Amino acid sequence: MKKKIVIGSRGSLLALAQSEMIMKRLQKLFPDLEFKIKKIVTSGDKDLVSNWNNSNASLKSFFTKEIEVELLNGTIDLAVHSMKDMPVVSPPGLICGAVPDREDPRDVIVSKSGKTLEELPANAVIGTSSLRRTMNLKNLRSDVNIKQLRGNIHTRLNKLRNEDYDAILLAAAGLKRVGLQEEITQYLDPEKFLPAPAQGVLHIQCRENDTEIKNILKAIHNEDIASVVRIEREFSKIFDGGCHTPMGCYSEVNGDMITFSGIYFDGDKGYSATVTEKLADGIKVAQKLADIIKEKING
Repeated sequence: MKKKIVIGSRGSLLALAQSEMIMKRLQKLFPDLEFKIKKIVTSGDKDLVSNWNNSNASLKSFFTKEIEVELLNGTIDLAVHSMKDMPVVSPPGLICGAVPDREDPRDVIVSKSGKTLEELPANAVIGTSSLRRTMNLKNLRSDVNIKQLRGNIHTRLNKLRNEDYDAILLAAAGLKRVGLQEEITQYLDPEKFLPAPAQGVLHIQCRENDTEIKNILKAIHNEDIASVVRIEREFSKIFDGGCHTPMGCYSEVNGDMITFSGIYFDGDKGYSATVTEKLADGIKVAQKLADIIKEKING
């Protein structure tokens, strides 16, 4: 009888698609083990509105807490999260066991008319609930009207079709992972429309003392991506990057060098900069970029 490994996941279509993708990779690599997914309802799934407009509350852990409790209790063996949902510091006893390959980090426009951001009419209504996306958008098209948009990918696409939106903003990674990439009207240039730190990256969480699971997860770990993510998350941490923080960053790796761009919005003004450093410098790259941006903010 095969040993069973239980993977914890939120019940949303995107979360399940991500968990199934990881499960299939593990099944292929470890055919002697049996993997199954357990759906877990989180606070965020129960009530998407709570704390959303409270600027003092981060939504990080809103979609992870119940899953982490099951992981600590041993009812699941590992959990698949979106990295950008994860607090920088894991709860005691839990670690990131693997950072797998990254999906497309860009943001995209999905428009009702098939028009790009540049082609949309003056005063077009664009849906997003992200302050980062709102500020990025206003930076490129100051005339557009931002209308709040919440819910999962399918809910948002239905609202675009049936409600008063000309276009909506989404992450390319989510649409691709649920097989809806054909809905994308335009991929936004990540150097002009900077993504969220670690957008498109998964965080595979496990117990710190579970040697067997840690060894299994090494097979799907991508250290190159993990190195970049550490820099992006350090940049987020410096600017207290919660869900309400209007900031973004983008990384391009060329050999042993990283070109790292970041933006932070202070009020209505965006402060951006780019540095090219050795990837091996790690979080010092983020610190250098943040120092340049802070100097700009302070005049």
